[in-house]
Amino acid sequence: MINTITPSSRPEQTLAFNMKLLAHHELAGYGGMGEGIAMQKTNDGRRVLWMAHESAPKNFTAVDVTDPKNPKLLIQTELSHMDLRSNSLDVVGNMMAVAYQGKSIGAKHVGVDLFDITIPEEPKLISHFDCSGPYSRGVHAVWFVDEKYIHMSSGAADFQPRNPLDDQIYRIIDISNPSKPVEAGRWWYPGTREGDIEPPPKRLTPPFDMGFRAHNTNVFPSHPDRAYVGYIDGGAFILDISDKKNIKVISKWNHSPPFNGFIHTVLPLFNRNLWIVSDECVMDNGADWPKLVWVLDTRNEGNPVPIGTFPMPPYEAFSKRGGRFGAHNLHENLPGPCSFVSETIIIGTFFNAGVRVFDTSNPFKVEEIAYYVPGAPKLSPAGAIQLNDVFVDDRQIVYTIDRFGGGLYILEMTI
Repeated sequence: MINTITPSSRPEQTLAFNMKLLAHHELAGYGGMGEGIAMQKTNDGRRVLWMAHESAPKNFTAVDVTDPKNPKLLIQTELSHMDLRSNSLDVVGNMMAVAYQGKSIGAKHVGVDLFDITIPEEPKLISHFDCSGPYSRGVHAVWFVDEKYIHMSSGAADFQPRNPLDDQIYRIIDISNPSKPVEAGRWWYPGTREGDIEPPPKRLTPPFDMGFRAHNTNVFPSHPDRAYVGYIDGGAFILDISDKKNIKVISKWNHSPPFNGFIHTVLPLFNRNLWIVSDECVMDNGADWPKLVWVLDTRNEGNPVPIGTFPMPPYEAFSKRGGRFGAHNLHENLPGPCSFVSETIIIGTFFNAGVRVFDTSNPFKVEEIAYYVPGAPKLSPAGAIQLNDVFVDDRQIVYTIDRFGGGLYILEMTI
């Protein structure tokens, strides 16, 4: 290993600083993982990591990480057809929600499945909430943390977007009866639906127009009347969801234009009146650079103000290293019993720049305190690592997954 990043660093090299590898699992050769990763504490005391796959043929995989140095594959399931992806999942207790998105509109079996995972080796389908339709690709991302509601980015049979890129809106699904989930509410960017009285929003110029649609839709049990939504090119939103049939905008922040769009995650740090907002890089070789992580002062929640960005590794070292380079997923301070929660330490994935750890104690001068960049996985089509998502458990063990073939990396922070 080396701990120096220079423009001459090669993608096959591993780069590490204040993090060490505990274990690596290639997941039986199906190591192309999405942005769904969650941990279950089973009735018999095990810790099981559940992961969604980036593309067919696999649906989700479970790995026993009770001993993080000795992960054990428990189960790996198949999708119903090759034009489907699961991509996102969440776990609460012994129940798991899995998102399904099609490659194109009109795909079958798109929506959300609920599973009973009391016995991880034998997941049992409880129900399917269908989101298929003539204008729908289904569900891209789910947020499920309270056994009551699934918050998600989803198409719908009765939602016709003015632009096909705007097909996934914010939907809330009531699962108080898990066998019969029903929609409790929805919200979309005004002007993006056929029939809206508002004019269509002004779009970014090609090739940066990625759509006005929901991505992460985070609602924390401590603040159940607020949704923190990344709406891709539409910006970052706080929504009042106290009346789920009449959702209202509290505030909006957007950096695009002049930046190149794609706000992904809005992570509130409630005790500090801050948002951490991540972009998503969606183009190879730095074509949509910069894609950053932002710090916003939200003391006045109606007027969020940017006060800084996270430091990024050098463009010269990573932009041509292979595949995507830029911000993506964050560990989101999930409220479950296995999750690491911190108002100062933020961990995120940056595709070919690996997984990186930041100290935000001074929000005006965020400091990078650790990183781990695995060497290129065998036969990776990107030619470099593409770390896609991250989960950190209450033992401060870091689990991160590669988008193409690298599988699961289990890391220890030495900070």
